[in-house]
Amino acid sequence: PPSSQNNEQGSTLRDLLTTTAGKLRLGSTDAGIAFAPVYSTGTATGKSGRTMPNILDDIIASVVENKIPPNRAPKINVKSEIKEEPKDDKKSIQDDCSKRYSDIQYSWICDKHVLWLRDHKNTNNWKLFKECWKQGRPVLVSGMHKKMNFSLWKAESISLDFGNQQADILNCKDSIISNTNVKEFWDGFEDVSKRQKVKNGETALLKLKDWPSGEDFKTMMPARYEDLLKSLPLPEYCSPEGKLNLASHLPGFFVRPDLGPRLCSAYGECVAATKDHDIGTTNLHIEVSDVVNILVYVGIAKGNGVLSKSGVLKKLEEEDLDDLLRKRLKDSSELPGALWHIYAGKDADKIREFLQKIAKEQGLEVLPEHDPIRDQSWYVNKKLRQRLFEEYGVKTCTVIQFLGDAIILPAGALHQV
Repeated sequence: PPSSQNNEQGSTLRDLLTTTAGKLRLGSTDAGIAFAPVYSTGTATGKSGRTMPNILDDIIASVVENKIPPNRAPKINVKSEIKEEPKDDKKSIQDDCSKRYSDIQYSWICDKHVLWLRDHKNTNNWKLFKECWKQGRPVLVSGMHKKMNFSLWKAESISLDFGNQQADILNCKDSIISNTNVKEFWDGFEDVSKRQKVKNGETALLKLKDWPSGEDFKTMMPARYEDLLKSLPLPEYCSPEGKLNLASHLPGFFVRPDLGPRLCSAYGECVAATKDHDIGTTNLHIEVSDVVNILVYVGIAKGNGVLSKSGVLKKLEEEDLDDLLRKRLKDSSELPGALWHIYAGKDADKIREFLQKIAKEQGLEVLPEHDPIRDQSWYVNKKLRQRLFEEYGVKTCTVIQFLGDAIILPAGALHQV
């Protein structure tokens, strides 16, 4: 190219670098170098001099050092760079979404903390989901069971196909785990008379924990695996091949967490019958990765000591529920199956401190290294949730999961079920 054009391009690059460097120097406590060199001054072999530099950073550092003396910060209109934060972040997001995504059926629940996508078939759902996901908020997608082969997920169907398998079964009342035949678990899933009894004669509240999981799920239950994958909500994010599913596109040398899928099955109606709902089938904990949980089947148990459907509904209505969730409870076509309490990741330290305080009040030994959240040793009942709010300002987000609901949680969110 002509020399004049070449000079102009070079000048533009220098201007870009120095302008950027000037902005970065505003917060710098270093001796005026905006980009710290990314090479060391020696090697493990003892040779002096620098090792292989990052060439781009090296060039930038060189240009910046020559262009901006350490004692002369460039003049920048800082005010024009600062954008005023909206006074009500939640309200601004919702107002903006109502204008931009008028073709999507959705609502906000749990004091505007959870996005509820009401039409699982809408191919534009991911656009609104993305806006909510940036804020680290949970998302509920309803109706996923309408895309699934329902017969595959019935308790009797799973018992028939896999009853001879062995698995770990947890009794949620005393946290005792036993390895037993899964047919025993499934036979009692909807028939209380066939359930195990503990020493005092009480019916065991059992949970088949993460059986099967990961590759075992795919190998053992190929038809169910395929049915689940084709029915995942927001496939752009949730599908293993989703274009926005970051974990699926990491190079092979990254160590991924167990991304499942895994089947979690538990007896639930006995929980609703307990005083103050003191027992959960999943204690308070944190997941290390984003999670999508789909309620694929809800059984209606029969037998002595089991609440009727109306009794379960009455118990659920005692919870601190959003008006829209109360309305869903009254809808005869909806079948509730799980009660969730969700907390934002930013509240983890407060919750940890609160639980350690409660443990001391109850005379329990609290060791310095003990983490009640990591150890999954607590189900926070109604009274404790109220104290948590009054004493620490941490509000519980209560969600009822109905048949076919997918709950999507960001990594770091605390929850119990």
